[in-house]
Amino acid sequence: MDGFLLYNSNMFYWILFIGITLASWIVSRRVERKFKEYSEEALPMTGAQVAEKMLRDNDIMDVQVVCTSGFLTDHYNPATKTVNLSESVYNGANVAAAAVAAHECGHALQHNHAYAPLQLRSALVPVVNFSSHIMTWVLLIGILLVETLPQILLAGIVLFGLTTLFSFITLPVEVNASQRAVQWLESAGITDRNTTEMASDALHSAAYTYVVAALSSLATLVYYIMIFLGRRK
Repeated sequence: MDGFLLYNSNMFYWILFIGITLASWIVSRRVERKFKEYSEEALPMTGAQVAEKMLRDNDIMDVQVVCTSGFLTDHYNPATKTVNLSESVYNGANVAAAAVAAHECGHALQHNHAYAPLQLRSALVPVVNFSSHIMTWVLLIGILLVETLPQILLAGIVLFGLTTLFSFITLPVEVNASQRAVQWLESAGITDRNTTEMASDALHSAAYTYVVAALSSLATLVYYIMIFLGRRK
């Protein structure tokens, strides 16, 4: 019976792994295509100017907009209160750059308004960082010693469960930031009806990457749980 459960857990994992890997590839290609397409739709303001205006319009004066290296490395850092924009977004005067810049400012608005999911995610960051450093080793040792010390694998599952929880909490945070971004872009007159739809489409495409990541984490968590239940004495 234990061998049957282990065989099924392995089959379950590989089927999900292949499916999620394929989905991740499709989503990644779609995001690249959308951002390339909407980078060709010009706007009169650069991403940096859009970000600075969005912050000012919302009376946020203590957040800086800075340029960072890399592609799609854009992020908001609540610890330093900085909106970090990649070079192409910071200097780009197009729909894609405006959408990304406004999205990151959406996180600044969440921080300023004490948006609950963002606060919860921020509180989990140190815990998840700690978990990620030891989780792989705990899981590996736990699998090797599951017959004699199943508690080690259980501890690894708990650690991995925290990272999975973090992935799912990230979803409403990202969706809400995109909603704030799109609404502001249109209300501020940065985009018209046509380019607002483009900005919304770009951000929705990017959001799917977080969905795939969350589902991948959940599938892996279920796999470890099945190993624990299938091989435990």
